[in-house]
Amino acid sequence: MLKYFLWVGLGGALGSMARFGVSQVLRSSHFPWATFLVNMIGCLLIGGILAFSLRHAAFEQNWRIFLATGVCGGFTTFSAFSLESMALLQQQKIALFLLYVVGSVLLGLLATWLGYFLLK
Repeated sequence: MLKYFLWVGLGGALGSMARFGVSQVLRSSHFPWATFLVNMIGCLLIGGILAFSLRHAAFEQNWRIFLATGVCGGFTTFSAFSLESMALLQQQKIALFLLYVVGSVLLGLLATWLGYFLLK
């Protein structure tokens, strides 16, 4: 179990550094291009990792944990959100999918506003 924490930590550090690098290159005052791009790249990567790991049984769990949970998780948590949303759709749990997506976005925005308001 400890080795998985180490894989996630290493991947998370690399993903976070990559996200910071993208934000330094793509500074914009009109639209948050860096965050948008990071989220889309993270979704593309986590989808590819999922597809690859399902097609190749020999793809070790260490690599999945390092890449999907660590790197993608450090790069963006939006990728995990999209993967979990897709899983609900694949299971045909449409009501739960809608609740999760709408609830995450609206409650996330509300929580951000509340945190800002309380500590302003």
